[in-house]
Amino acid sequence: MINIDKDIIKEEGENKEELIHKIEDTNNRSIFSMKLLIFLVIVVILGVGTGFLFSKNSGKLGPVDINKIKSTSNVAKGEIVGSEDTKTFKDTAEGVLKEGGVDGEGQYHLVRPGGDSQNVYLTSSIVDLSKYVDRKVKVWGETQKAQKAGWLMDVGRLEVLD
Repeated sequence: MINIDKDIIKEEGENKEELIHKIEDTNNRSIFSMKLLIFLVIVVILGVGTGFLFSKNSGKLGPVDINKIKSTSNVAKGEIVGSEDTKTFKDTAEGVLKEGGVDGEGQYHLVRPGGDSQNVYLTSSIVDLSKYVDRKVKVWGETQKAQKAGWLMDVGRLEVLD
């Protein structure tokens, strides 16, 4: 028979107990700590409060009338704007500039004598045509292919006639 020393077993058992211990869970911290949650609540409250104050103050200005802004623009008779390149923009037309195209072609049109069939529908990436609505103008441009408009022009130069 084998003689086992109980003290040796006890010592080995004690060593095992010392080797095994609880690890405290220090890495399980949440991103949403109480401080962060309080900070976010304060930021939201301040954001809503300032938005409310700004909305109250903006009503004091009143509604903006676009027609008043256009009529007060400093557009003088004889003013010429746009490109000097009359070789590229060789087509010309005269009439009263109005807003609106036809079936998605052109943002503006020139009303000319002879009715709707004589209108010239206009687009432009060079001249801001919105400044000249309801004014008699002469435009230089390049005729574009159109499917609905009788005449579609890309305006490169504009002169205010009246």
